[in-house]
Amino acid sequence: MKRQLPKCGIDYAFQRIGGKYKGRILWRLRTGILRYGELRKTVTGVTPKMLTQALRELEDDGLLTRKVYVEVPPKVEYELTETGRELLPFLSLLRDWAKQQMLVNNVEAMP
Repeated sequence: MKRQLPKCGIDYAFQRIGGKYKGRILWRLRTGILRYGELRKTVTGVTPKMLTQALRELEDDGLLTRKVYVEVPPKVEYELTETGRELLPFLSLLRDWAKQQMLVNNVEAMP
C-alpha cells in the first residue's frame, strides 16, 4: 500500500523513521553491515514480523540496502545507504537529548 506523501517536512521524516523500531534499526547499522539475526538480537522487543516490516519499509525508502546470498541457510545482510548515513548525526542528537531527559527524570539508562 502506497503512503500518502505529506506536505510537512517533519511528517515526511517521521513517516520514514518514525515508529518503535526504525530509528533503533538505523542506529544499530551505524557501525556497518549486520545480518538479520544480529539485528533481531540487538533491537530488543521486536517480533520477527515487525522487524521484517520495518526493514522492508526502510529499504523502500532508500535508507538501507538488503543483500541476499544464495546459500543454505539463507544469509541476508543490511547496510545503511548514503541517505541513511545522513540521518546519523540527527539520531545522535536525539539520543543525547533523551539521555539528558532520562537523567532529569531519574530514568535508569544503559551504560
